[in-house]
Amino acid sequence: MERNDTARVRQPRDAVEYRLGTVTDITYAPHSTYIRRLRLRFPTGDERTYTTDEISPSTRDDDRATLETAFIEACAALRYACRIAHDHDEALSTDIIGLLLALYDTARTRIGLTLDPTRLPAYGDHTPAVTPPQGQP
Repeated sequence: MERNDTARVRQPRDAVEYRLGTVTDITYAPHSTYIRRLRLRFPTGDERTYTTDEISPSTRDDDRATLETAFIEACAALRYACRIAHDHDEALSTDIIGLLLALYDTARTRIGLTLDPTRLPAYGDHTPAVTPPQGQP
């Protein structure tokens, strides 16, 4: 990595570390090209130092791919929930449809991703819980 490259913390400990950071300083091992530490500046203005094992190179394109995957998975999960809710409570199904429409619109207007509901991956092929969660009848 070089100065002004961007990176993400592999295991973020707080909200700041989830953000994309810019390399501002590199500390090399003595008499070597081995990078000992990298200093990242986050959009919040915070600067923190990490070893190379603690971060991974990342770009805005990587962020976009991650966002696309998250939108697709969220839509598939909500579509599955809507199908179940329709038999359980029609009002709940209507609320979930509202969430789906908001998600489709946000994906389209914010990142230019047009989601086709007929081409979403299948969701819900896991076996149901044997006992309902606590607090449920």
